[in-house]
Amino acid sequence: MKAASPFSFPVSPALAAKLVKLGLARDTDLILHLPLRWEDETRLTPIRDLLPGQSAQVQAVVREASVAYRPRRMLTVAVADAGGVLGIRFLNFYPNHLKLFQPGESFRFSGEVRGGFLGLEMVHPRFVKADDATPLPTQLTPVYPTTAGLGQATLRKLVARALAAPITDTLPANWLAELGLPELEASIRVLHQPPPDCVLAELESRQHPAWQRLAFDELLAQQLSLATARRQRQRLCTAPLPAQQQLTAAFIHTLPFALTAAQARTWQEISADLAQPHPMRRLLQGDVGSGKTVVAALACLQAIENGFQAAFMAPTEILAEQHYRKLAPVLSALGVRCAWVSGSQRKSERTAAWQAIAAGDIDLAFGTHALFQEAGSFARLGLAVVDEQHRFGVGQRLALMQKGTEPHQLMMSATPIPRTLAMSFFADLDVSVIDELPPGRTPVVTKLVSAARRDDVLARVTAACLGGGQAYWVCPLIEESEKLQLQTAQDTYTALAEQLPELRIGLVHGRLKPDEKQAVMAAFQAHEIDLLVATTVIEVGVDVPNAALMVIEHAERMGLAQLHQLRGRVGRGSRESVCVLLYQTPVSELARARLKVIFELTDGFEIARQDLLLRGPGEFLGSRQSGLPMLRFADLERDLALLERARDYAQRCLEAHPAIAARHVERWLGNRAGLSQT
Repeated sequence: MKAASPFSFPVSPALAAKLVKLGLARDTDLILHLPLRWEDETRLTPIRDLLPGQSAQVQAVVREASVAYRPRRMLTVAVADAGGVLGIRFLNFYPNHLKLFQPGESFRFSGEVRGGFLGLEMVHPRFVKADDATPLPTQLTPVYPTTAGLGQATLRKLVARALAAPITDTLPANWLAELGLPELEASIRVLHQPPPDCVLAELESRQHPAWQRLAFDELLAQQLSLATARRQRQRLCTAPLPAQQQLTAAFIHTLPFALTAAQARTWQEISADLAQPHPMRRLLQGDVGSGKTVVAALACLQAIENGFQAAFMAPTEILAEQHYRKLAPVLSALGVRCAWVSGSQRKSERTAAWQAIAAGDIDLAFGTHALFQEAGSFARLGLAVVDEQHRFGVGQRLALMQKGTEPHQLMMSATPIPRTLAMSFFADLDVSVIDELPPGRTPVVTKLVSAARRDDVLARVTAACLGGGQAYWVCPLIEESEKLQLQTAQDTYTALAEQLPELRIGLVHGRLKPDEKQAVMAAFQAHEIDLLVATTVIEVGVDVPNAALMVIEHAERMGLAQLHQLRGRVGRGSRESVCVLLYQTPVSELARARLKVIFELTDGFEIARQDLLLRGPGEFLGSRQSGLPMLRFADLERDLALLERARDYAQRCLEAHPAIAARHVERWLGNRAGLSQT
């Protein structure tokens, strides 16, 4: 018995499997599978009118065809029309091609014209057998995104079949009039089958009104889905944790500094959220060193003073353990019972920690992903804090949520999220921003230095360390890789120990055992080490105020967020701080653009905005990890006005037209509509 086709027309299982690779599982998906570009095959250009660099279609008759073997094997075909001769070359071809191009046969060839040794030519043009009686297409020819084994001709036929049925509009006509947007059916048909007088540049730059309609619909579907998730969360019940001003006030009193205005403001927003009877889902973002950890600690204390437990999770052991070692002594003095849970602990230690947590004998548990991966449970989990939230997938955060009955959640990120991204992909969350640094932070001077000047950098490191300071030397890899011939941490450590015998040099990387790693970090913090050679495990959380110099090897290979995070490890004390970005030549255009941004800018939010422009939202967020469907048609920078209108119309739609909202989300997101409510 044949399996039923997921489409309204028959499709073989093999073809359906290929379509699924492109995310095409229903007629609507085919309709919204829009072309990458279009080719104008509606007109013919006489050979005598061709110009080098021009894309054109000619109709010509084969004069001769032969296989040449020098300078390499190729098929050459001479074709002619009434006005001239054109050379055709195929560098990759099948034996039957030679049989196909028989003298006297007529073909149409489409491609880019080049100036060849023997005159004008086309290399690997598209071709079809045709003569004067063969009609020309009446529309521009679409070129679709595809996958291996799925040709353009097949995709065009499938899309045409999906387009055979009428396309209903999900939005009321009066809305379209208000928005100044065309109807959906007209927009989709003009993009799949543009008329010959359509301006290609307008289509390809996505400035055509049809693209605007699709961008708005996509943004509206996203906003509807996120707004629905927010409403569903607000209907959930959880224990309110009102401010008691006991532990929180005592903690603030112990701090050797006053909260900045931004810290105080964000703390009040979080405190008010915790007091609500529905679960908080708040994102706390702030630049490197802005004091997010203090605000998170206050949130934990408000949960604890209400008789609940809190979990504080970080993505790496170094960061998680640093939070534990930094906060536990202070909080323990206030009577808070803290525990450390890590995958690298002895089993007996971990078991004892979980037993105490399950019995309610622990108020605050610190840890890595071990907090949600293991079978342990909390007695009364009231709040989960997730540091560097972009490093955890949605599934991981959900697993932690299931440790309690709808606990409140505070996510933190030192990778600032640009406003457009926050409005679109985090619209189901409340966002707090710490937008100022504590007083006394020293501005970091960034220097771009070619690896050819390595000796100058060594001299600077020596001078800084012998002058009483400390330095980091960061390498991307732990050991040699055949694919990436980068300077490694182990090789660098060995070389620096030989070149700088007067300095005390340490090495830390992700493959060290946790106690070894902690011993090295403790020695560096105690100034028993002058120069710390490290991989990017020191990217987040490490705080050594006396370290005022950082050297980053192969900076051209690193992303903007990572470079900014690493740079934030210095400038934490009173010394003048410098970050040296060592780069190898040649440098790619993208790497050059990244280095220019990090050299010129220090503001994390502007760096994040530039990063978004360079990489797009999929890479910026890590679409595979985030669990969020990426935008296909809308551009967050270009379509900011559309995004703001989509947000307004989403609220209007949910309040007055819930049936329209459901139909619209189903069309655009289908089985991707279930966005995380975390």
